[in-house]
Amino acid sequence: MDNTNMIYGRNPVMEALKSGREIEKIMILKNAEGSVKKIEGMAKERKIPVQYVDKAALDRATAGEEGVGSHQGVAAFTSSNRYYEVEDLLSAAAEKGEAPFLILLDGIEDPHNLGAILRTADGAGAHGVIIPKRRAAGLTDTVAKASAGAVEYVPVAKVTNLAQTIDNLKEKGLWIAACDMGGTLYHQADLTGPIALVIGSEGQGVSRLVREKCDYVISIPMRGRINSLNASNAAAVLLYEIDRQRCAKK
Repeated sequence: MDNTNMIYGRNPVMEALKSGREIEKIMILKNAEGSVKKIEGMAKERKIPVQYVDKAALDRATAGEEGVGSHQGVAAFTSSNRYYEVEDLLSAAAEKGEAPFLILLDGIEDPHNLGAILRTADGAGAHGVIIPKRRAAGLTDTVAKASAGAVEYVPVAKVTNLAQTIDNLKEKGLWIAACDMGGTLYHQADLTGPIALVIGSEGQGVSRLVREKCDYVISIPMRGRINSLNASNAAAVLLYEIDRQRCAKK
């Protein structure tokens, strides 16, 4: 269990309330209108204490990686985010009667990238995300906001050794595909069946050891002058291609 003390922004707070996440207190901007009223009502239904504050107080409470002014008039103090076990992710697939569809992130340190990938993972029907314990972004308030609430629905497992985790997944019948240069074009690869997609960092890509552990490499064609995509954009392209192929096979 790792602590995330606060989430802020209207959509992330509302999704946290919908998901049943334990919330200790919610700070709301005095005289706030719009969807904040709905958040206020949901909080009262769940008997969550609501504190009405001025903008300066909210700015101070949420100042950090994103700076002040991004709270949209609401912030929630939460209990700790739960990190799942890899087995939990596989069990989630089994409960749905689906072949496992996982994402492994190799060195993603930007919380905005992690949040965006979680958002796409939720939309594409992935069963979970696996991140390493070292040199990687964790589940912070910035990630929660960037995910637009998807952090509440996509289970995330944190592992000590990504390469060893790949070996374990292989033993359970998953195929491991790395997103990197020099591989099969993604639309020519068979991405159906039990699969784990590895996305590397923007600067280094997939690390050498992890790439060697993968069954195959898939690439996204770049027809312009830039030779790579942002990690979360690359993930979005491939996750929805996996979803498309899986749906077409049904």
